Amino acid sequence: MKDALASLDLGNQVRNLRNKRDLTLQDLAGLTGLSKPNLSQIENNLVTPPIATLLKISSALGVAIGYFFQDSEQDSGIVVVRKKDRYGVAKGPHISHIGYQYEPLAYPKIDKSMEPFIVHMEEREADDIKYNNHKGEEFLYVIEGTLEFRCGNSVITLEEGDSLYFDSVVPHGYRGIGGHAKTLVVIYKVD
Repeated sequence: MKDALASLDLGNQVRNLRNKRDLTLQDLAGLTGLSKPNLSQIENNLVTPPIATLLKISSALGVAIGYFFQDSEQDSGIVVVRKKDRYGVAKGPHISHIGYQYEPLAYPKIDKSMEPFIVHMEEREADDIKYNNHKGEEFLYVIEGTLEFRCGNSVITLEEGDSLYFDSVVPHGYRGIGGHAKTLVVIYKVD
C-alpha cells in the first residue's frame, strides 16, 4: 500500500481547486457547512477528511469525489485497479483520527455515479463514533470482523457476510467491535 498522503496530497488538491474557483476558506465553509478551521486543517494535511466530508467539499467545488483520487486525466469506460496499486487514505497514530482508513477502488475513473471503497474500521468506544451525512445512498458489506452501525436511534451489529443499504442523508457512523473490521462501502452520490 502506498503512503496515501505522500502520493495523494488531498490538502493541496483541495486548496488548488478552491483557489482555481476564486473561493476563500470562508466561502468554502459556507458552501460545505464545515468550519473554516477544519477546512484549513484539511488543506494543510493535518487531518484526513472522512468520506462524507470529502463528498461535501467535492460537491461545493463542482467535482466528483473521484477527482481527489485520480492519478491522471485519462478516463475510459473500463478501469482496473490492481491490489498492489491501492492505497489507504488516513493519518494519525491509529488507523485514523476518524476511526477508519479508506482505500478508493475506482480512483482512475473520473466521472462515475458510484464510489467504491474498502474501509478498515478500528475498534472504538461508542462515544467516539464520528457521525456524518451527505446526499445519496450507501451500501456496506462486512468482509471480516464485526461492525456496529448507528443511524438515528438505531444500533445495528453487522458480522462477516452481512450487508446494509441506507439513505446517507441521515447522520450515521460506524465502529469496529472486538477489533478491526474490514468492509466494502459503495457510495452513490446525488448532486
